[in-house]
Amino acid sequence: MRGFLHMRFIGTLLACASAAVVMTAPPAAAQGSYSPYDEGPGAALARYVRALASDPQDFGSLIGAGKAALALGDTQAAAGFFARADEVNSKSPLPQAGMGAVSVANGEPQAALPYFKRAQQLGAPLATIACDRGLAYDLLGRQADAQTDYRAALGGLDSDEARRRLALSLAISGNRAGALDALAPLAAKGDASANRVRAFVLALSGDSNGAMVAIDAAMPGSWSRVSPFLQRLPGLAPGQKAAAVNLGIFPDANDAAYAYASPPPVPGRVVTASTDRLAGIDSLLRPPAPPPVQATPPAPVTQVAYTVPVRTVPAPQRTVAAASNKVWLQLASAADAGALPRRFQRLKSQNRELFDGITGFVASGPDQARLVIGPFRGQSDAEIFAQDLQTVGIDASKWTNSASDRIVPVTAE
Repeated sequence: MRGFLHMRFIGTLLACASAAVVMTAPPAAAQGSYSPYDEGPGAALARYVRALASDPQDFGSLIGAGKAALALGDTQAAAGFFARADEVNSKSPLPQAGMGAVSVANGEPQAALPYFKRAQQLGAPLATIACDRGLAYDLLGRQADAQTDYRAALGGLDSDEARRRLALSLAISGNRAGALDALAPLAAKGDASANRVRAFVLALSGDSNGAMVAIDAAMPGSWSRVSPFLQRLPGLAPGQKAAAVNLGIFPDANDAAYAYASPPPVPGRVVTASTDRLAGIDSLLRPPAPPPVQATPPAPVTQVAYTVPVRTVPAPQRTVAAASNKVWLQLASAADAGALPRRFQRLKSQNRELFDGITGFVASGPDQARLVIGPFRGQSDAEIFAQDLQTVGIDASKWTNSASDRIVPVTAE
């Protein structure tokens, strides 16, 4: 968006426990649903990626991976998953609804509306898109339309998120009492984000003292870090306020209005935006995440076009045929091949979800021994998985074997 410095100034106050902006969908496993109480979005994404490695056309896993990536804030990955799902089944409303949610998360409400319209034409119930479409309307300064959609979503799966957004939208409209009333059911049941949403409601209403009390109740001692941003909220235009409190996008002080200059895309095509955001206080208004499933949660995978490395349980002393220059990823090397299996087991234990079912191999050549995974279908597939490894701090380099290399599973060493 031209003329703006986009900043993450306090993160997403009102997100669901594991999401920044989460697309709603009917509760069916075939549509990629998951419960944040059973697993976090990182674990869900890893699970869907493993399923897609076996069947890249698995529609339910593509939708599920898109939702999980969106919950993790990786809109680029989510867009890719939803676009692929649309290629698999263009008659389903779910990919279009997902693309709309991605556009909203990127702060592109005008681009989102054609996706939501197409989703409805394909049969999506209003309750499944209303929470995200409502936010698109809020970003456009259409608060009355936004509030209508949020209320329609109160009876759906995204009811708590819709209630948070409704409270903020009412506050943007100047209806402080209505905003606090909308928030009351969440506060009554001990919702973790209720105080945070209330802080925004008060700040939007110009009650900086009340916002300070609410902020300090949620995160003691944090007011001084965010007060300059919250104090600016009342002076923003309605669309700017919605972008600030929902997406953490704050306009540069030199610009007077929120602009959406780019034309809406053709439904089915995904357009993402790159924004600069202020880091350092993201955690202030984020609800606490559910208990992690594992000690080290997996990092989001940006694509799943690769063929996952060999997952079979190797037989003792099985040697992989060193055929026509296969592509592998080298994780480590050593003069002593005996040290590499232990290195692989250590890496795997630290990143269980990412390495789940993946077998490591030791390639012994005339000069050194290498710890590798693979083989991959091609160079690009290896590069994609190398990027995934890099997100968890594992440096991997591509390596192509020769016919003379002896390659055995690490369990056979």
